[in-house]
Amino acid sequence: MKQHFEMFASYNFWANTKIYESAQVLDAEALNRDVGIFFKSLMGTLNHILVADLIWMKRFTGEGAAPARLDTILHSALPALHIARENEDRRILSWIESLEEGAFSGRFTYVTVTDVRTVSQRLAPALCHFFNHQTHHRGHAHAALSILGIDAPSIDLIYFQRTKQGSRFG
Repeated sequence: MKQHFEMFASYNFWANTKIYESAQVLDAEALNRDVGIFFKSLMGTLNHILVADLIWMKRFTGEGAAPARLDTILHSALPALHIARENEDRRILSWIESLEEGAFSGRFTYVTVTDVRTVSQRLAPALCHFFNHQTHHRGHAHAALSILGIDAPSIDLIYFQRTKQGSRFG
């Protein structure tokens, strides 16, 4: 099971990098334009993905910042957001790699953000949500890039598995 989550952590880092590389050619107006996706703009979406990851990593590890709102704008400029994204992706990779196989069947308890209640659940299903959530909203970011006229990158998991870094998972 550990290798499964190591794959998703590596894949997320790879896919996030591709999205940010594509976005860097856009100006501030385009990055912040409401293009009709859930968090309105590409910047809103990229901030949300990072916000959610910070919240979950705080729940998982007990460490780091955890914004109180899911629509928090952590960084209004793409370069700063990209640096924060890369740092969080490295933290996710390191944390997953540090876990023993048995940890995935263990439980953890946390307090929710939106309806403020205490939840206890097994780690593995929560990690499935964690990585799926990134993929879900990265799809919104991909759509935003397309709407903004950018040739959005192919970020399917199978393409990652065909790369040198992903080949150990394929």
